[in-house]
Amino acid sequence: MQFTSAQQQTLAWVAIAALVTLLLWLLGPVLMPFVVAGVLAYALNPLVRGLERAAGGYLPRVACVLLVEAVFVLVVLALLMLLLPILANEIPRMREQLPALIERGQAFVNPWLQSLGVSVKLDAASLKTFVLKNFNTSFEDGFKQALASLRIGGSVALAVVGNMVLVPVVLFYLLLDWRRFVRHVEALVPLPMRSAYDSFMAEADLVLGQYLRGQLSVMFVLAFYYGLALWWFGLELAWPIGVFTGLAVFVPYVGFGLGLCLALLAGLLQMTPAETAWMVALVYGVGQLLESFVLTPRLVGERIGLHPLHVIFALMAFAQLFGFLGVLVALPASAVLLVAIRRIRRQYQASALYRGA
Repeated sequence: MQFTSAQQQTLAWVAIAALVTLLLWLLGPVLMPFVVAGVLAYALNPLVRGLERAAGGYLPRVACVLLVEAVFVLVVLALLMLLLPILANEIPRMREQLPALIERGQAFVNPWLQSLGVSVKLDAASLKTFVLKNFNTSFEDGFKQALASLRIGGSVALAVVGNMVLVPVVLFYLLLDWRRFVRHVEALVPLPMRSAYDSFMAEADLVLGQYLRGQLSVMFVLAFYYGLALWWFGLELAWPIGVFTGLAVFVPYVGFGLGLCLALLAGLLQMTPAETAWMVALVYGVGQLLESFVLTPRLVGERIGLHPLHVIFALMAFAQLFGFLGVLVALPASAVLLVAIRRIRRQYQASALYRGA
């Protein structure tokens, strides 16, 4: 059976996609820092090129790479620093208000349990003594416990620390030699397929650029929404928690969950449990609906040509197949797959098999 040139190209791309998928599935934990660094290098490389052009040749590429990566690291650290005022303000208040918080919680829960026919008798004094003792112990002996946990779970801790160090190092070398890496990949493409490869990469680059711009738009809109909504409810740390939640949604589910927990903790230390429950349910419920059914489908999905159902399915499917790594690369990978599927569909519709000839 003879294959046409177009069919050979299609089979080659399908084989490459299958090989990449198999490698991601088998080597997910090992590849995670390299995939993350590769995505970051792709996103930051235009900034390095722009800085090189703006410097007019007075700055070598290594200096431009170091400057861009340093700014990026500072931005990430600034995002993490949003947690400091939250922790610095809430931890002392938690220690002071914990007894009153236990009493309010008991007064809120007991009537609800009694209405369900459940009778629970708690010794409030003993409970407060127990919690305060363990709370204080956790702070006094926190460093010792942290060291002990590092010894017990040394391999996990080493992997986490190793990835934190490895990602910036890999990112530096990828940015420094990005053009050389691209040329090496292009050199592996057979000459008869070079035109199709260039066309595919140009279309994929356009789609991925639209994805990144759309994702940034979602992050900034949600940061403003959560900050404003929590401020409207009177939460003292509304803007740090809201901005952190909005910017952290770049990591699906994880950022939302962290922001929700922080808002819940801050609300319990400032408001009654009922007021906190209403605030968190309304603000984060509406925020999740806004993100899932309006912002992500419209600002991200439509820009890369994915239907809202495709976006939801891509997140769930990649998370199931590749875990946390899959969540990170779900939409960018779906965008590239979309370009490939479009081309395969066009070739199929132009084939004799489709026309019945």
